Amino acid sequence: MEEILVIGVNTRPVVESAFRLGYRVYSAGYYCTADFKHYTERRCILRERSGESCGRFHENFTQEKLLEAASDFIERADGIIPLTGAPPLPGEKVLGNSRVDHVEDKYRLYRRIRNSYPTPETHLISDPAEAMEIVAAGEKKYIAKPVSGAGGFGVTEFREGDGEFLLQEYIEGVPVSASVLSTGEEAITVLTSRQIIDRGVPGFEGQFVYAGNMTPGPSGEIEDLASDLILDLSLRGSNGVDLIMRDSELYVIEVNPRIQGTFECAEASLGINMVDAHIRACMGELIEKPDPVRYAVKRILYAPARCLVGEIKTMGVHDLPVPGAIIEEGEPLLTVLASHNSMEAAENLASTICSRVKKELHYLQCPTPRPQGA
Repeated sequence: MEEILVIGVNTRPVVESAFRLGYRVYSAGYYCTADFKHYTERRCILRERSGESCGRFHENFTQEKLLEAASDFIERADGIIPLTGAPPLPGEKVLGNSRVDHVEDKYRLYRRIRNSYPTPETHLISDPAEAMEIVAAGEKKYIAKPVSGAGGFGVTEFREGDGEFLLQEYIEGVPVSASVLSTGEEAITVLTSRQIIDRGVPGFEGQFVYAGNMTPGPSGEIEDLASDLILDLSLRGSNGVDLIMRDSELYVIEVNPRIQGTFECAEASLGINMVDAHIRACMGELIEKPDPVRYAVKRILYAPARCLVGEIKTMGVHDLPVPGAIIEEGEPLLTVLASHNSMEAAENLASTICSRVKKELHYLQCPTPRPQGA
């Protein structure tokens, strides 16, 4: 295998790791950030230009656009690594999982695992009156969430709803995740993390938006549970399990059947190339479980207001917009990565970088008001 296509919303970190392995790497993604340089050829849906708005992801992104951008890459590639947002792809070329409906449909996943793994009570709702009856019948708290989707967007505390959605028992605790490598026959959890959730993203206030990770996280039962679950779901390659840890109890929330957002933290904490580990697992070979060598923190910053982005040269900042591009309020702005020999130092370094970037944005903040309906 010599040529690989990486396809999804943000391909930069995975593409760069694959490129370091010596592959010819094609990228088809939504974002084409200014610091994205190590690849063979790439296509992007979003064309960032100085002085122009980047618009809104949820209005502009479709899997159909991504498939169109990648059409000739799919023919050329020997293997395809799908990431979040990837469309259906030729199963014989996929390095990972080509059939994931049983996992991405969250209610279907719940029904499949509820008798074998600890899960919060979950109901599929099509009639809002039914949801109100369930809530009124007991003292539990509930959240409403889409049947499918990623990143925590659309997940809110339940008040009322319409259309089809999931009503799920709200488990208060620490959000954690596990990164599992699987051949389909055997699996190991190579890393766990604590998730960073931002409930104050402008325009998405109150939603449980994914905003990064801290690695390594808790060990022990979570590792065995995650490995067993990934095998039970017949998944291969690198997969993620999201859980809530309440005291000594663990509750399975979701499963991510592809390379996860912890990818860069895993590489920094474990000192390995995660693309290499992923491909090996897909080919039937598990790496030896590495011990963490550093602590790592990933922070995703969302635009606090409509802003004009200048040239940011701060170390540890990634996914940089094109200088002069306008980022709309609440849209992903950039990614901060920090690692150190202690978790406290890694957290402090990440916070320092975030503060520095926000100060630069304060001076670059665009006075133009947010357009109505934008």
